[in-house]
Amino acid sequence: MMISMGVLDDLHLPLATSLLQATPQRDRRNVGLLGISTHATSVAPSSPLSTPAAIRTVLARYSTWSCSDQVDLGDTLSIVDYGDVEDPDGEDGSQRIMRAVAHFDRDLALRIILGGDNAVTWHALRAIGGGELSSYGLVTLDAHYDLRDGQTNCSQVRQLLEAGVDGNRIVQVGLADFSNSEYYARRAHEAGITVITRDALRRQPIEDAAARAMEIAGDGGRRVYVAIDMNAADLSVAPGCHAAAPGGLSADEMRRFVSAITSDPRVGAIDITEIDVDRDSHDQRTVRLAALLVLEALAGLQRR
Repeated sequence: MMISMGVLDDLHLPLATSLLQATPQRDRRNVGLLGISTHATSVAPSSPLSTPAAIRTVLARYSTWSCSDQVDLGDTLSIVDYGDVEDPDGEDGSQRIMRAVAHFDRDLALRIILGGDNAVTWHALRAIGGGELSSYGLVTLDAHYDLRDGQTNCSQVRQLLEAGVDGNRIVQVGLADFSNSEYYARRAHEAGITVITRDALRRQPIEDAAARAMEIAGDGGRRVYVAIDMNAADLSVAPGCHAAAPGGLSADEMRRFVSAITSDPRVGAIDITEIDVDRDSHDQRTVRLAALLVLEALAGLQRR
């Protein structure tokens, strides 16, 4: 019989939920956590159930100890939970997101945004960057270009380009075969976007791809926003993502990419998006992977 970590009462096994705090801790490096559960503009019907709430809950399945690094994250880090933005898709939703981001403490070591669909990336980076979007780089781990017209969860990269992000400082990692079109490949090329395809990832360690992405997006020491779309993952490990397909990244590759890229001090914010809790498997494997990505982001920060 398998017993969840969350039901064990063991003082010698601190759970990841113990990292969550209501306010910044003076003796820790603080990471901000904000939920923005967008879903209304998704091109595929999406449930309004809160993914951020599910991820917070499932953190109780994991501990704070990193065997790889031989460190306990709780010794030096805390997650300041800023809650969720109410009705981010509704009227004045963008303004509510702006106000929520404005409440982030200035000295946060990293900001983690939990979606919601991929429209979160447009809202969050615009709010974080303010009028200085041209000074930000963007790295996406995604099966798609997300350069469509309109205002959906498939148009956020195009919207950010139009808002001032330099295409030469955008790197899209994990682009998948039979998930895009020549039209959008040409649009990406014309914008100056660097693409690292899923096929290219098969030929190199994923840590090398993360390093190359940061070299381009973070050129000149610029701040970098990282967008993790769960559709980059294989369908077997992310059944709660509408667009995940067979042949995507393994759970291990997703975790290694996040851990590697967040170890770079130029990364100031990361989002995790495209999870529909209502579609997830009975064992919550998509949400559980997302929770591990949160912990991997903390492990990356710990290595800086």
